[in-house]
Amino acid sequence: ILFIFEQYFCHIVLSPLIPEMATQEVQLNETLAHLKSESESLKSKLEEERAKLHDVELHQVAEKVEGLGQFVMKTRRTLKGHGNKVLCMDWCKDKRRIVSSSQDGKVIVWDAFTTNKEHAVTMPCTWVMACAYAPSGCAVACGGLDNKCSVYPLSLDKNENLAAKKKSVAMHTNYLSACSFTNSDMQILTSSGDGTCALWDVESGQLLQSFHGHAADVLCLDLAPSETGNTFVSGGCDKKANVWDMRSGQCIQSFETHESDINSVRYYPSGDAFASGSDDATCRLYDLRADREVAIYSKESIIFGVSSVDFSLSGRLLFGGYNDYTINVWDVLKGTRVSILFGHENRVSTLRVSPDGTAFSTGSWDHTLRIWA
Repeated sequence: ILFIFEQYFCHIVLSPLIPEMATQEVQLNETLAHLKSESESLKSKLEEERAKLHDVELHQVAEKVEGLGQFVMKTRRTLKGHGNKVLCMDWCKDKRRIVSSSQDGKVIVWDAFTTNKEHAVTMPCTWVMACAYAPSGCAVACGGLDNKCSVYPLSLDKNENLAAKKKSVAMHTNYLSACSFTNSDMQILTSSGDGTCALWDVESGQLLQSFHGHAADVLCLDLAPSETGNTFVSGGCDKKANVWDMRSGQCIQSFETHESDINSVRYYPSGDAFASGSDDATCRLYDLRADREVAIYSKESIIFGVSSVDFSLSGRLLFGGYNDYTINVWDVLKGTRVSILFGHENRVSTLRVSPDGTAFSTGSWDHTLRIWA
């Protein structure tokens, strides 16, 4: 009886449904194909409109600007203490202290002037890929392969157990690639290998806003420099640099001219532009008001990827840390390389200019950090 019922059910009930489902699938595929072609044509129209505004190159405008003379920068301090690759670092607003994180699972707070270690935290996982100093200088945030962003309050007592005061703030579904406090200690922005960025409340650990728009891992982010800045830029493995509105969670601008992963993004000091560094061995400058790429910093002899970029305080120089162990210094206006710095014995993984612009720090896979001036 059961067999007869099954036969009857298949014949009477399912038979009419199968062609109907197939038809729906075909229609769905056709709709998707149509939408894809429509989006591609809209993209090309946008590019055409952008191209109409592309009247002159940045280096042509800067021809009359006086060139930069020779300047000498060298290593002034070397910070040794990590047992493995240094992956990230950040300056404190006091212009003196640095926090760094490493593949060895350690997060160290340094006095960059004396090279002394002031605090050290051992994380529960290795590959601590992100770290950030709070604006007040009273806390540091870090995270990596644990998919979390943890905040550690710092105290004057050097012997205090920081791990006991740890606060887990952010939780992603993949590794944490970057983190940055907003203009207060109360909110933190994170990016992750899960393809999203997120804004969190530090006290409660509550998710305030999430940002969806990247099609692959998000590798880097940077907050707009103004005090009231409500935008940030992110870059990722989808070769895109996206500008986001923190209040709405919407992507307000997107740039896709790199040919490989974007490893680093950094706002121009005025907030009107940003630079990016990529595995395609180029740094690029994007003007937000012109809504387009305005400069490419590259040479045929440079074939290694850029891991990290940052501007000098004036915005005239762009520093790039490269995978061939060097730091290239570019004239932002003229697009020429003005200096190349040697010192690290493995790839430069992170680079940050100090808040007062008098020096910059680099971290490397050679386990050390260097202060240059």
